[in-house]
Amino acid sequence: MEPLEVLATRKKGVSRLNKNSKIFKTIIKAIQEKKGENIISLDLRKIPEAVADFFIICEASNQPQIRAISDFIEDQVKTVCGENPYRHEGKQNLQWVLLDYVNIVVHIMLPEQRKFYKLEEMWSDATGEEHNG
Repeated sequence: MEPLEVLATRKKGVSRLNKNSKIFKTIIKAIQEKKGENIISLDLRKIPEAVADFFIICEASNQPQIRAISDFIEDQVKTVCGENPYRHEGKQNLQWVLLDYVNIVVHIMLPEQRKFYKLEEMWSDATGEEHNG
């Protein structure tokens, strides 16, 4: 049960994010600049058990593009917002990279992984918005 306790203690900060937050806009812009596809944000703020305010999900057509998108997001968020990810996962396999900025969790996935894991369906109570273009 230790991991659940860790999640409970790192609950979202007092200041709630919104779609106009600098970090939110910086992440979306970074994904778009590196040609991420099928970009969607899920607003989780009304879901009590959610571990973040937003999920941002996108696809990359290959592993080098996953690396390029994830590296560029980290670089841009550090430069513009002065923040590093709390945690990141998947940079070894480059099938699904997760960047955890506590209030925003970014998922960069190959199309096969996205179809398999169906995050949008799993979080269907969230309001989704496309950011393609």
